Amino acid sequence: MKPLNLIALLLFLGVGTWVLTWSPHTVREVQFTYYKAITPFLHGGSGIDNFARAFVKEVEHSKTLERKLQAIQENYEGLKIIEGRFLEMERENAQLNRALDFRERTPFKVIPAKVIKRQPSAWWDTVTINRGEPAGIGPQLTVLAEGGLVGRVDKSFDTDVAEVVLVSDESCQVSVYIEGTPEKGILSGQPGQFGGDPLLRVRYLSKNAAIQPGMRVLTTGSGRLFPPDIMVGTVVRRIPGSYEDEALVKPSVDLHNLNVVFVLTGDQPNETGDKAEDKE
Repeated sequence: MKPLNLIALLLFLGVGTWVLTWSPHTVREVQFTYYKAITPFLHGGSGIDNFARAFVKEVEHSKTLERKLQAIQENYEGLKIIEGRFLEMERENAQLNRALDFRERTPFKVIPAKVIKRQPSAWWDTVTINRGEPAGIGPQLTVLAEGGLVGRVDKSFDTDVAEVVLVSDESCQVSVYIEGTPEKGILSGQPGQFGGDPLLRVRYLSKNAAIQPGMRVLTTGSGRLFPPDIMVGTVVRRIPGSYEDEALVKPSVDLHNLNVVFVLTGDQPNETGDKAEDKE
């Protein structure tokens, strides 16, 4: 045995023998001093234990709240979807009511149709509707909407769809007159208009034509492609030219939000044909 270990053993035996010689009173005093010394540590340990228990409960409570919050968020998202569907149904119902009202008010025989597709390469130029040959729709028929002229049918298919060329297309030329003036001209779309509201152009107006912004532009009925006196738009401004003037026109129909249209059938009331002949 090493000397240090031997010394430590002898000291331990000596202290143990000395302790055994203590009187009961001395032992109680030592115990009292010992417990008094460790009491703060015992209380501290109890406080730490209570804190740990409270922390665990708080964590469990937070997890419960998190699960409840997640459930509320899921319910909220579901309600948002339901609200969106309700608003969409409400919008479609309003469109249907306006369409029915227009159909009752118009003097023409019309077939209602819904826009189901827009050409992405020429947003303002052509649209596809859900009515075609089976519904009696053929090429060159006039297409209207609430507000006025939309365009004309370009192609009709036996799959019950048809393509409509809008008035904003350069190829859709309309004989028009400016209300309150003797001015007549040819209206058509302008190429290269993407985004924003399209403007139509009226050509062949008189030099220094007496037209002002806000004047209404309507069809003349010449050529019998379009019936007379159909609203096309309003003058935005006059463009002076060397030999003749032109005018820019804002369409009376919101072509950007075109949803329901009406196709004029080939057999219109006699008074429409009489008006066309009078205009000519």
